[in-house]
Amino acid sequence: MSAEEKWIGRRALALLRPGAFRRYIVGSAISDTGTWMQVMAQGWVMSTLTNKAILLGMANFAAGIPTLALTMYGGSVADRFDKRKILIATQIAQILLAVGLGWLVLAGRIQIWHILCFAALLGISIAFEMPAISALVPELVRRDEIAAAVAMDRSVFHGSRLVGPSLAGLFVGWWGAASAFFANAFSFLALIIALISLPPRVKGTAEEEEQRRSGIMEGFRYVRSDRTILSMIALIACTTIFVFPTISVMLPLYVRNILQLGPRELGWLMAVSGTGAFSGSLGLLTIARDKRLKFMSGNVLGIALGMFFMSRSHGFLLTACSMGILAIALSMNFGLANTIVQEHAPPELRGRVSAVFGLSFFGLMPIAGLVVTGFSDLVGMRFALAVASVIYGITAFAVLSLAGRHVCDRPIAPTPEPELTSVA
Repeated sequence: MSAEEKWIGRRALALLRPGAFRRYIVGSAISDTGTWMQVMAQGWVMSTLTNKAILLGMANFAAGIPTLALTMYGGSVADRFDKRKILIATQIAQILLAVGLGWLVLAGRIQIWHILCFAALLGISIAFEMPAISALVPELVRRDEIAAAVAMDRSVFHGSRLVGPSLAGLFVGWWGAASAFFANAFSFLALIIALISLPPRVKGTAEEEEQRRSGIMEGFRYVRSDRTILSMIALIACTTIFVFPTISVMLPLYVRNILQLGPRELGWLMAVSGTGAFSGSLGLLTIARDKRLKFMSGNVLGIALGMFFMSRSHGFLLTACSMGILAIALSMNFGLANTIVQEHAPPELRGRVSAVFGLSFFGLMPIAGLVVTGFSDLVGMRFALAVASVIYGITAFAVLSLAGRHVCDRPIAPTPEPELTSVA
């Protein structure tokens, strides 16, 4: 192992030099903080409108169906057109949605069907935003900096969870839930400004540009032919089905009905989770390629144990510790899987490959959200958490055992990308 492979943190720090990537990451940090504020506030508003976990799952279902239907088309659009313009359009759409929800909450007219309708519109936006932004980050750096760039992007995303939920808890307590929605709308402006400042993508060869104009199925065909990418998609799909509904969709009801705590404690628990996720994303900077399988296996164990202890918890402290451990492991596995996929995906197909990868999370979330929350309503939230933890552990270990050492392989890079002089 070379010295540069022992710790990619040095490359991550180098990415913070003045340039396109730094402008993007600053705008993303501000926008992500606002997004987490709205996530916390919306969950709390939903928990005041219903005690049924399945209705919380319906909000994710409403957002996920258009995402599932349109993500591959969004990936094709991201490969073919200017990703900056696509992302600016999606940010403007999300500003309008946040303002609309905030006004309904402020006016006291908010109902569950309003949230479901706005969630469906948000899902359309996410279908275009997710593949575009996943494919944009590697374009702002050199190929040998992709792992560091993904780790830095994940660190900022999860770092915003340290600030966003706790800020939302304060906003909700001081000025009401509507204030968190308006703050989110305002935060999108920072990312829009950053996107406007980014340079256009460097043109590839004639063959690569022709490949960018090929159909949606090219993304599926490439994923099917690459065992490494396929195993990472299977791992994230497993996590989406068994883990995310229990710790995100049902968390407001878990805090309200199981722990019998309020919005401030919900905000603090989300901040604890954000701390763990941020720590895990920073941990990505220390993981050498040949240690990836070992870390991913350990993270699976941490996730399963974290969920199981949440099912047994009766107080804030044990829940916070469990969520912290769980968040560290989730963040590292999601980041490692995303890094491996981005390293292996050829630039001209990266939008569509990112879309397939995204479907393993955004596409499955609505279905998983309904199944797991419905199961929780039927047998009780504690039992549902315990069962999900056991099934997840067994399934995830099986996926990693089938993947084997392939997750540690060097990616077979296509034609090297040109140096990005505009980033310096």
